[in-house]
Amino acid sequence: MKTRTLLLLSVGVGLVILLAGGVLLLQLANETAAVEPAEVGESVQVGDVDVTVLGATEQQQVFAVDIEVGGVADDIDSFSLATGDNRLAPVPAAADGRCTEITVATQRCRLDFDVSSSDASNRVLVLIRGDQQRNWVLETP
Repeated sequence: MKTRTLLLLSVGVGLVILLAGGVLLLQLANETAAVEPAEVGESVQVGDVDVTVLGATEQQQVFAVDIEVGGVADDIDSFSLATGDNRLAPVPAAADGRCTEITVATQRCRLDFDVSSSDASNRVLVLIRGDQQRNWVLETP
């Protein structure tokens, strides 16, 4: 191949890449928020789990979220707390009133998160089940 042909091919490939990047940029610009936050007190279904967040409190570096949850037998690893600078897993140790697992029957319990390592004041409870996700923006009184 001649040098001129190779240069024209490289310019053509560069233009195709530039065009594809522009199309992707337009798609991203038109995209809306994929996950709308649920309201406290609203009953929602995320995958195979029914959840109602009842409220939240924070005392002594522990952020506690009161919930009603049920629908499937599973662990609580699908819950997390996003704080703006960390994503925290719930405290798994058993305690009075603390959620340690999701059961088929609806239960009222509490998710505790150790927020001592977080400097941010944002508190968003996140539940991911399969390819579905739901968020709750929580404020403490």
